[in-house]
Amino acid sequence: MDRLVADIFGFHALQLGLPELDGLRMNRMQHRWLALDAAYAHWAPPSGMSPLVHEPLVEGGEILNGAPFSLRCDFEALPFPSNSLDLVVLPHALELARDPHDTLREVERVLVPEGRVVIAGFNPASLWGMWQRMGRWGARSALVLPQGEFIAYWRLRDWLRLLDLEVEAGGFGCYRPMVRSEQSWARLSWMEHAGDRWWPVLGAVYFVVAVKRARGMRLVGKIKKARVAPSAAPAVVAQRHQLDGHFQQD
Repeated sequence: MDRLVADIFGFHALQLGLPELDGLRMNRMQHRWLALDAAYAHWAPPSGMSPLVHEPLVEGGEILNGAPFSLRCDFEALPFPSNSLDLVVLPHALELARDPHDTLREVERVLVPEGRVVIAGFNPASLWGMWQRMGRWGARSALVLPQGEFIAYWRLRDWLRLLDLEVEAGGFGCYRPMVRSEQSWARLSWMEHAGDRWWPVLGAVYFVVAVKRARGMRLVGKIKKARVAPSAAPAVVAQRHQLDGHFQQD
């Protein structure tokens, strides 16, 4: 996440959900916010984070530096004008959102043309995805997301394409199974190199970077208008023919 957001430039950046992960810490934009919905009603910002604000975008206001400001809002109705944000980061926000389609549609609305969205999600076609399905079948201790559902990588790409969000980059990682012991986790480190080479699409976590494209017509070069030569008007010819003692005019 740090590497993906470090070289994205602009003025306004937003992270949706998961305050435990600071997805904007390596980004250098002046205005940064952390949006939390009702699922984080009892979450309190740590001492190093600024207090809550409810009007995040003020023209000519003070430049915000340091940790991102946090605000309470619904992900389906972000308190930002259309075409106002340069970067939106969603670390597992779609999986935990009440309506992932509306959340993604709202992200597209607030992004400026050529703005970017960075999405992190869990891959259902992985060992962690199998663990999540086992938890749904009755093993509650096996749940990775007790309140969410995994979204497939290719399914997410289809959603982005429908919203004119062009996928710029994507990748997978975390090929080790979910274990609770640090020693077991370190012992399975060889799976990261093997998975990245032999089964890259089976990583537990995927990242997607998409760009908002502004669709429209663009004229390139000088357009030459073809001249149409005027055509002569048809002439009416009157002829008289004698037919059975009568005259007929054509």
